[in-house]
Amino acid sequence: MGGYVLAIDQGTTSTRAIVFDGNMKVAGVGQKEFTQHYPKPGWVEHDPEEIWASVLFTVGKAITAAGITAKDIAAVGITNQRETVVVWDRDTGKPIHNAIVWQDRRTASYCDKLKRQDLEKLFTRRTGLLLDPYFSGTKLSWMLANVKGARARAAKGELCFGTIDTFLIWRLTGGKSFVTDATNASRTLMYNIASNEWDEDLLEILRVPAAMLPEVKDCAADFGVTDASLFGAAIPILGVAGDQQAATIGQACFERGMMKSTYGTGCFALLNTGTDIVRSKNRLLTTIAYRLNGETTYALEGSIFIAGAAVQWLRDGLKVIKSAADSGALAEKADPLQEVYLVPAFTGLGAPHWDPDARGAIFGLTRNTGPEEIVRAALEAVCYQSRDLLDAMHKDWRNGSGKETVLRVDGGMVASDWTMQRLADLLDAPVDRPTILETTALGAAWLAGSRAGVWPDREGFAKAWARDQRFEPAMDEKTRSGKLKGWKDAVRRTLSAG
Repeated sequence: MGGYVLAIDQGTTSTRAIVFDGNMKVAGVGQKEFTQHYPKPGWVEHDPEEIWASVLFTVGKAITAAGITAKDIAAVGITNQRETVVVWDRDTGKPIHNAIVWQDRRTASYCDKLKRQDLEKLFTRRTGLLLDPYFSGTKLSWMLANVKGARARAAKGELCFGTIDTFLIWRLTGGKSFVTDATNASRTLMYNIASNEWDEDLLEILRVPAAMLPEVKDCAADFGVTDASLFGAAIPILGVAGDQQAATIGQACFERGMMKSTYGTGCFALLNTGTDIVRSKNRLLTTIAYRLNGETTYALEGSIFIAGAAVQWLRDGLKVIKSAADSGALAEKADPLQEVYLVPAFTGLGAPHWDPDARGAIFGLTRNTGPEEIVRAALEAVCYQSRDLLDAMHKDWRNGSGKETVLRVDGGMVASDWTMQRLADLLDAPVDRPTILETTALGAAWLAGSRAGVWPDREGFAKAWARDQRFEPAMDEKTRSGKLKGWKDAVRRTLSAG
């Protein structure tokens, strides 16, 4: 068996499969987009069968592109869109409903009801999360209440619940493995992150039978073996982590105080706080960064719902750009005297505001405003939101080492030099872009490859991390503070209670 490792990266808008070689370099890639379903305003669903088909397609394509066979692959690592909920029949493996996606807001009123019952403090203390439609627990509760017969069948043990990783592992192993990892479990609103177990009190509140929940394992563990009929050989699944935690691992953020931010559909920043569970006073999330060899490492996380999705909106909705790659060049041509702010609350605002009812708005428009200024505002919105997260993190947890914060970045948006420079300018902190941008898939691959013994250990992997470019802040303080003041005013005007 060679040192090849297969990473399955099941994202929100597409599935990717990447084969890495023994030197941790990309050897083959397969990618396929799948359908987004919007049955009602604020509702977002995926067809689990279409996701499964996309996995089979992309894995086959990646193996072929690498010029190898499944027998050459030592292990599989899986990373996935987090919080998205699938429920399926334990006997047939068939889903009982479309997957309810993390972006879906249908349980906002249920979350409000739980808050009125003064339950948010309990959920936050046990799970590190807030009562928001974003997380899995209320989505699962909705499905049990609204799919005919689901609650009764779940109580009898006839149904399985899983985030996307669990559903894929079930399918890949022919129904032999019903498991998840600690990072995905920590995003469900049902998992006690201190005791590392499903929380019976929270399950009772949400009316979720424990029988339908998977076993929770470390991120690097034996998750089962793929059915040999799928790819031509049985391959052990040895690594699993939710996408943002996988990116944290892929960026080698193994030390306390290290921070990464992923700029994909949304933007998610994680700050490693070591074995300390840091309770946020600024409406950030406390979450599990990873669990290795039975030891849990925690993180503070800030979630921005709209990042690259704003660029997609410019392309597909407004049609002011032909491709995402055009955005930086167009933003550079914007009139520096016009201060236009886009608050991209298309599906509400995430951290640190957590306002599901806020909706997007543009401020500062004049007769001279054109596509250039609107594109710049969309890119800057990601930077401003990142600054909001960094400020909140610094209020919650100061880096005891005294070192300045350096942000390691990844995701589709980081290919734009203009955006990364503006990010450094508005953060007033250095931004490091790695040579390997596939950090989410790389993190999942490292979990599996190190467990299989074909890739280096944690220390060796951290040493192998390489920087492509560092962006240093170059904006003067007066300009920066003026821009930040304008942003805060725009957000205030956008908040639903404002």
